[in-house]
Amino acid sequence: MSEVLAMLEWLAETVEPTELKLAATVAAVGTLLIVLLSYSRLQAAIGDRTKPLYGDVISTAVLTTTFMLTLIVVVGVWDQADTIREGYAELDLGGEILARAIVSFILIVGTLIFRRFVKRVIDELLGSASAVTAHQREISHRIAQVIIWSVSLVVVLGVWIDDLGGLLVGAGFLGIVVGMAARQTLGTVLAGFVLMFDRPFEIGDWIEVEDREGIVTDISIVNTRIRSFDGEYVMVPNDVISSSMVTNRSKRGRLRIEIDVGVDYEDDVERATEVAKSVIADLEYSLSAPGAQVVTKEFGDSAVVLGVRFWIDRPSSKRRWRARTAAINGIKREFASEGIGIPFPQRELSSRPGTDVRIDEHTEPTDVNETDGPRPNDGEIADDRTTDGTEYRMTERRNDD
Repeated sequence: MSEVLAMLEWLAETVEPTELKLAATVAAVGTLLIVLLSYSRLQAAIGDRTKPLYGDVISTAVLTTTFMLTLIVVVGVWDQADTIREGYAELDLGGEILARAIVSFILIVGTLIFRRFVKRVIDELLGSASAVTAHQREISHRIAQVIIWSVSLVVVLGVWIDDLGGLLVGAGFLGIVVGMAARQTLGTVLAGFVLMFDRPFEIGDWIEVEDREGIVTDISIVNTRIRSFDGEYVMVPNDVISSSMVTNRSKRGRLRIEIDVGVDYEDDVERATEVAKSVIADLEYSLSAPGAQVVTKEFGDSAVVLGVRFWIDRPSSKRRWRARTAAINGIKREFASEGIGIPFPQRELSSRPGTDVRIDEHTEPTDVNETDGPRPNDGEIADDRTTDGTEYRMTERRNDD
């Protein structure tokens, strides 16, 4: 310590004019800034010529040395040696404390170097694995950082505290209390880590969670933010996502759309199938591979139901609805030009054997309380009235013989 103070006093005696003090300060600070700006380049250059670990060690040593020299120059030229000597005496900083400070500084610098070394090892080990994404490698690096700095903190505390066991026991009990009080939050955080490693969706994907549907805009440790198609932002806790069924419509980069079309029983179903296929083939949004499919699904109440299926790429809500709209309009237009009917729901009325049913049609009156003729007597059943004013009455006559 005395050698350092002697150097500071020599700088103060050598650089007396204020102009020289300012020049020396600017030169020292400028050198430090240059080293800071060129730190990464120096590290990469040394690592390329030798080994990456050597680049980390040498560049860190250069940066640390430059910082210490800059501090000595600035303090020395402005004649602050006496201030440091007085503070050193007041704080009673003996050799043991100074040694502890030096050891702590070395541990911190070593932790910085070791952290970069671990990051490089993780990138080399996981970079060749195709199943591991860049995001998962980044998460692995972050977790390794937390572990490394935690161990380094414990070691530094052990340098300054003699009875570290009591402190660790107290920290353990405090952790248990905090864990019991915030178990829901901790569960969400753990679910966030699992979600980031499992990665069922990415930012920008179109997903559906329970009854919520939208685009993923952000994924954090605690929750996932979804922008709905109504412009709302929904914050979904990660523990809800991990325990729910998640549908990702963007994962494969394509989406299948199905439209049900009814064809009149009197029309040619095979011809309707060919017309529907030709319409889908001409759509702007439809993929050629896999191609469109038209299947006969069922006999409906009023029509034979066809299922028109086709695929779109780069799925989004807007593209899905545009594709459905174009497909429905095209099928409706081509069916009309080909004379293929899409029937309305119909109901056929028939009588039981042994009964006589007559359907009476009346165009007037339009008032439901007025009738044109006798009202149904016992044994008669009045039927529906249409919206255009036409009334249909079904009269059932039973044979008593």
